[in-house]
Amino acid sequence: MNVLLLGSGAREHALAWKLAQSPKLGKLFAAPGNPGIAKHAQLVQLDPADHRGTVDFCLKNSVELIVIGPEAPLVDGLADNLRTMGFCVFGPNKIPAQLEGSKGFTKDLCARHNIPTARYAKASDKLGAEAALEDFGLPVVIKADGLAAGKGVTIAHSADEAQAALDALFAGGKTDVVIEQFLEGEEVSFFALTDGQTIVPFGSAQDHKRVGEGDRGPNTGGMGAYSPASIFTPDLERQVMDEIVSPTVRALAKRGHVYSGVLYAGLMLAAEGPKLIEYNVRFGDPECQVLMVRLESDLLELMCATAKGNLADADPPRFSDEAALTVVMAANGYPGTPERGGIVGGIAEAEQAGAMVFQAGTAEAEGKLVADGGRVLAVTATGKGVKAAQKAAYAAVNLIDFPSGFCRRDIGWRELGRGR
Repeated sequence: MNVLLLGSGAREHALAWKLAQSPKLGKLFAAPGNPGIAKHAQLVQLDPADHRGTVDFCLKNSVELIVIGPEAPLVDGLADNLRTMGFCVFGPNKIPAQLEGSKGFTKDLCARHNIPTARYAKASDKLGAEAALEDFGLPVVIKADGLAAGKGVTIAHSADEAQAALDALFAGGKTDVVIEQFLEGEEVSFFALTDGQTIVPFGSAQDHKRVGEGDRGPNTGGMGAYSPASIFTPDLERQVMDEIVSPTVRALAKRGHVYSGVLYAGLMLAAEGPKLIEYNVRFGDPECQVLMVRLESDLLELMCATAKGNLADADPPRFSDEAALTVVMAANGYPGTPERGGIVGGIAEAEQAGAMVFQAGTAEAEGKLVADGGRVLAVTATGKGVKAAQKAAYAAVNLIDFPSGFCRRDIGWRELGRGR
């Protein structure tokens, strides 16, 4: 089976690495890919925004399955057009993809179907947002309604911070914002595969969003993660499936919008029970990296079953009992303006030590690997527990030669604080 993988980050590198292990894979194409993905796939120049060009490529190259890695093409409706042409696609159509594309869409769906989430208000201008703020205490959460690469969120601890967040969001003109009640608790990422009818759990992880150690500083796309999250017990998983994920999938199907792909629920484990923070309609990054190194099942088989609506007939996903931990190495300046062009070395040495180094913002220049984005590498290792996985991951990080980069040195700190 020939497969086209769309995307260029460490998430897509992890997916390519895992797909390449399937005995059912014929040729794997990746667009645009990166130097790490090139080890597992043939890189092709395709713009996912060019739907016609993507269709033509798939027809000419006998592609049977398209895996859409990032969220933007899903929200743009690429999956709809590919399915119209008869292709199997792993990823939801445009309307169900609004679960990520519009926070207001998701909050309204939760309100209609009694799905536990934070109290909220929507506003489409600054005056309306300022008026809505009066109904919330402090701290308060202010979010840009659309796609923001994991960084369009402000937790304001004072009225001045809240006002500054609104000023920044509306500075560019018309926009939409969602204002939410601040939830206390611990965040967990939970994943499920669904073909719109069958829903199967696909593991848990805990991300580290803040740029600084101890979860300080501005939000990023994610500075590291580990899996599984022990705080997310089997009982909590069943509760989330029953009260959050399944009602969401059913609600969309009832409206004629079948959700097919992976559904990623960002959760707050509040004292009164788990609540939905937000949905993503693709694998998380860096969560995908730790899930893929733990996954023992054939990823291609699972994706095909999901895309073809046969998930009920597929074997449930199997994961290793070992823990996995990934450390993101970013370019200096991230999450602001990253320093590009810094030479990256030591990947072979890190992998010889037992880690897997997934590449994100990398490029080749004059025969050398260089930083070409904010998040550059995701150094991933496994162990019999999070402590062992952390030790192995940082041992590999220490072998990476990336003078113009940095990383957090405390990935997994909450789990280790629980003594596991």
